[in-house]
Amino acid sequence: MTTRALEAAQAALAAEHAAVYGYGVVGGRVGTEHKAEATAAYTAHRARRDALTRTVRDMGARPVVAAAAYELPFTVPDGATAVRLAAELEDRVANVYADLVRASEGALRREAAGALREAAVRAVRWRGSGVAFPGLAERA
Repeated sequence: MTTRALEAAQAALAAEHAAVYGYGVVGGRVGTEHKAEATAAYTAHRARRDALTRTVRDMGARPVVAAAAYELPFTVPDGATAVRLAAELEDRVANVYADLVRASEGALRREAAGALREAAVRAVRWRGSGVAFPGLAERA
């Protein structure tokens, strides 16, 4: 594995830590109509986080650890802003997985592409619309 792939994997792991934290906020603010979706996303991000932790260790590095808290991109006082936060979290995760796809090859690249796809689909579900090239901010 290249240094670039390791750096991208660490960035993806850091984004997954932040997403897990963010979905804790989302889950506490969304209404009952979005509770199951928030729980499923939280579970998916925890699983990706755990898999990336193993991947980084397998690459011979010490995985980045989660922060005690994360600054949210905006205040989340209600269900509507919680839905907006969920879409933002998925966009951020998609961006780092796009970087990991570009930096890696083989099984890691396939895993990153799958994670990018999953984040893009969740973002569309939360937002109600999608972008042409998820994870590629310069083409959005």
